[in-house]
Amino acid sequence: ATLPDRTLYPEYDDSLKMAMLKETSLFFDEVLKQDLPLTHFVSSDFTFLNERLARHYDIKDVQGTEMRRVSLPADSHRGGVLTMGSVLKVTANGTTTSPVIRGAWVLERILGTPPSKPPPDIGAIEPDIRGATTIREQLAKHRQVESCASCHREIDPPGFALESFDVIGGWRENYRSLANNGERDSQGRRVRPGPAVDPADTLPDGRQFHNIDDYKKLILEDKDQLTRNLTEKLIAYATGAAATPLDRPQIDAIVHRVSEQGHGLRSLIHEIVQSTLFQTK
Repeated sequence: ATLPDRTLYPEYDDSLKMAMLKETSLFFDEVLKQDLPLTHFVSSDFTFLNERLARHYDIKDVQGTEMRRVSLPADSHRGGVLTMGSVLKVTANGTTTSPVIRGAWVLERILGTPPSKPPPDIGAIEPDIRGATTIREQLAKHRQVESCASCHREIDPPGFALESFDVIGGWRENYRSLANNGERDSQGRRVRPGPAVDPADTLPDGRQFHNIDDYKKLILEDKDQLTRNLTEKLIAYATGAAATPLDRPQIDAIVHRVSEQGHGLRSLIHEIVQSTLFQTK
């Protein structure tokens, strides 16, 4: 469903797809086995790459087809799940990116603060792949509607932070636009650089960020919220039932104990399976 458009993204192939999938699974295994802090899912100084994926991420000195743990350069903008190609690909539609879709994904899956559903009379926003307008300009109209503004103040910031990544997870300074309506132009191009990407925004509490690196730092300021969200997700996965308000005291106790142990993923799983939530639900 998210297969990239071959005209706009001709560099996407099966080798890149398989490397993306392996990166995510190997990264999760490493965080689990080493009991690394849950914050690694937001920001980490390593990931798993082979030559094909490293080239896609513009990371040097990785050769061969074998996936291996790689220390990330400080300016790579990578590290963590948010900036993995696999996640960025499936939170796009193959042709364009949407700050709304990616922003809602971050709020629900990473922060545990899902947005409200949009009003039934509000239509979806379709980015202009001809490059006439930016998605930010189109979303500005939604943010001026009172019934939409409250949700967009929550959803848009993480979505804008991720706009620096295209539909296959590549870093970009500009959007891609169709040249000559998709036909080759006089220079043989089908795509051209479109409007510049603007990844900056302001969180509802007034904190500002300029790019994805800044945004990661802001959400890492509340490690307990990240732990609480993943605790609730794992409880639902392990028991087949979502946590309820009556479970809050036990969840808070799990979060407290895991926090004292350094927010490790394996520590969290151990605490969950020893809880009455797991053993009696």
